[in-house]
Amino acid sequence: MQCQLAVGTCEIVMLNRDSSQPRRTIARQTARCACRRGQIAGTTRARPACVDARIVKSRQWCEMTPCSEGEVCGLLFNRSGWTCTRGGGRIKTVTVRAMTVSL
Repeated sequence: MQCQLAVGTCEIVMLNRDSSQPRRTIARQTARCACRRGQIAGTTRARPACVDARIVKSRQWCEMTPCSEGEVCGLLFNRSGWTCTRGGGRIKTVTVRAMTVSL
């Protein structure tokens, strides 16, 4: 039985990591959110969060501040996701799979 989330909160329900390739980790995460009207599940400071649905619909991912403190966000060229770049050249790439946004 799943317990109810407080409005405006999210929880991670599944997290898979694959470190089988050298110098590369692939992580897949699924979150469950209870968002307010006009919001949708997104990412803020590298954690699941409710964000303005307009950001997701327009694919302006960096507007939801998805990267951790000290990282710089950049949109992928086709807006399929974003990168978080940290000093020293470490880059984290996040892609968003196809989804339907209904407002």
